[in-house]
Amino acid sequence: MHVLVLMGGPDAEHEVSLKSGGQVVAALRRGGARVEERVIDRPGLDELRGMPGEVVFPVLHGPWGEGGPLQELLVADGRPFVGCLPAAARLAMDKPAGKRAVAEVGVPTPASQVVTEGDPVTLEPPLVLKPCDDGSSVDLRVCLTRADVDRERPGLHARRPRLMAESFIRGREMTVGLLEDRTLPIIEIRPKSGLYDYEAKYLRDDTEYLIDPDLPPGTAEAMRDFARKAWRRLGLRDVARVDFLLDERGPWFLEANTMPGMTDHSLVPKAAAHVGLPMERLTTLLVERAMARATVTSR
Repeated sequence: MHVLVLMGGPDAEHEVSLKSGGQVVAALRRGGARVEERVIDRPGLDELRGMPGEVVFPVLHGPWGEGGPLQELLVADGRPFVGCLPAAARLAMDKPAGKRAVAEVGVPTPASQVVTEGDPVTLEPPLVLKPCDDGSSVDLRVCLTRADVDRERPGLHARRPRLMAESFIRGREMTVGLLEDRTLPIIEIRPKSGLYDYEAKYLRDDTEYLIDPDLPPGTAEAMRDFARKAWRRLGLRDVARVDFLLDERGPWFLEANTMPGMTDHSLVPKAAAHVGLPMERLTTLLVERAMARATVTSR
């Protein structure tokens, strides 16, 4: 296999993408692939077509690299690629739209509203303010009081014209990785202190990850079912991660990530390794699936 791995991009998660991309490159090489690696910003179609490789593995996170624009470019390029098609990428990256979509198929998700500067926040605190289309907990704020909401909004709106206000669920952080619609083991995330924010995800080494945690009867089955429903309703492909919060009422869908992190802190590689898919096999499998689609299409 001759694989073109793309990383970087113009989004806030540029540095995370570089870490993920480096891990993917190393894993594919361990698996025997010939790999071309490219750090990109916003390449044009001619620039992309000039990059060597028979299949593309885009390891970018954020609204441009993961949320549709790059996927549209990859479709125009014509080579098989790992990950979602543009429509699914856009839907999953748009948190309010994704939440509405999964709610239609019976997946519980916290109440929310979209606000621009000057709009009243009608949800009662405690609530979370977050970007409508970004990941890695970038610009996420927990607001316990109305004063917190009023204090945080101006600085966030300066960078984010649209924000989502979402009811705060005080519960356990859970995630379910998927390969196609096969669920990987559930992982519970326990930050040492505070939220599972950018620092806890990528910089600190004191966050605990519990694979197949002890859960109330029926909870694991419900969470896996909700993850599969989200996968199908959003139209996901190849690999994804679905994040939940769990309280005494059950699991609450937060979002789906269409190109999960692939760093040494990342959750999908941890879950895959637990079922016998180390990184070199996981990445090779994803590339093989992309190439198999191209073979079927060409018949």
